[in-house]
Amino acid sequence: MKLSIVILCWNDQKVIGDCLRSIFEGTHRTSFEVIVSDNGSTDQSVEFIRKEFPQVRVLENKVNLRFAKGNNVGIQASQGEYVLILNPDTIIHEGTLDGMVAYADSHPEGAAFGCKVLNRDGTNQGCQWPPYTLRSEWCAALHLGWLSQISELFHPGAYANWKGDRERSVGWLAGCFVLIRGELLKRLNGFDEQFFYYYEDTDLCRRIWEAGYSVVYTPDFAITHLQGQSTTNRFAPITFALDAQITRYRYYYKYYGPEGARSCRRSSLMGFFLRWLAYGAIQLLKPNESLKKRRELLYTLLEWNYRVDPVRLVEHGEEPQLNIKPARVLER
Repeated sequence: MKLSIVILCWNDQKVIGDCLRSIFEGTHRTSFEVIVSDNGSTDQSVEFIRKEFPQVRVLENKVNLRFAKGNNVGIQASQGEYVLILNPDTIIHEGTLDGMVAYADSHPEGAAFGCKVLNRDGTNQGCQWPPYTLRSEWCAALHLGWLSQISELFHPGAYANWKGDRERSVGWLAGCFVLIRGELLKRLNGFDEQFFYYYEDTDLCRRIWEAGYSVVYTPDFAITHLQGQSTTNRFAPITFALDAQITRYRYYYKYYGPEGARSCRRSSLMGFFLRWLAYGAIQLLKPNESLKKRRELLYTLLEWNYRVDPVRLVEHGEEPQLNIKPARVLER
């Protein structure tokens, strides 16, 4: 088997049919299998897939294992030389999978591969980034991204002089589409499950680099990503935002230790405070409800980060008590 396609599903019946159809209709030269790891869907997704796409292998997890663990179930069941991690709200363009597998075969130095990711209107979504570092966190917090025009040492988590229009190695690829050598992926034990919803793709790509391989992007092939259609309107923005804060601290603790987590907290406080002030000034000049809600979200994140002890958060799971439901207890 050349390729295993692993798709995580949780109540994605509205979008997964188009995704699966694009795979089977647009792939002609590559032997492949499709594995859907279902996180306890209640919208008849499993029944729909088995009826409309009987060739798909469905693994029923019965409960929501979240992104990393749910994908790992599919990865462990895969048999392909390559494993493609794919979101259910994507459309594979004609020939993309054939082309990407051939591209990976011709680039033995790489172990993870990404293609162009487009929005519904055909514009470039941009799903390739430099590695996250403590320096990049501070550059983002202090709004020093303009200096990245001079040197990528000052990047704030994005490339300044590259728009995805040429091939290059990148720090990491978004988990909506990542093609990975199967043997290495299993040797790395797939995704690190402590990153339950964010930073799992960042961490995996970092470990691929540390294993001596590169992460490679090519603009020669493309998919369309509906960007969040599988989760839109299910949860309040604060739920996602706090999930990101929790896994962000876990990421910096993992690679930089306790002091790295504390430095991450300081940069977070600085960044959220400066943005909160800026939005306040704009709100005075041009009041609008959307900006007001964004400022309220920033204040909540500022308060949460002010109260958190990042080391105790990572080591003991201690979160600050705010007047909101903790993100970690919400099913997703």
